[in-house]
Amino acid sequence: MRQARIFRKDRFAGMLTEDGGEYTFRYDEEYLASSDAEAVSLTLPLHKEVCKSPVLFPFFDGLIPEGWLLDVALRNTDISVLDRMSVRSASVSLLLPAIC
Repeated sequence: MRQARIFRKDRFAGMLTEDGGEYTFRYDEEYLASSDAEAVSLTLPLHKEVCKSPVLFPFFDGLIPEGWLLDVALRNTDISVLDRMSVRSASVSLLLPAIC
């Protein structure tokens, strides 16, 4: 099982988990309780239920770089391009501050 802490505007929003080929995303209860909580994505609306998917959620998969930037990210790590969770984790910390 692998997990990634997901932040929205420097606030912990929830946990992305990959376990046995299934992906889940769950919002943090404290985040949900705050009056200014916003959804991480339109495809992941604010709610207490766990979101499940057989593939990496499109919002997170869309944050993975492509082309030469993906080549740079993979060249500097031992990550396979097929391991979407690891590629996302390795590259997204550079991208999220720019979009959130």
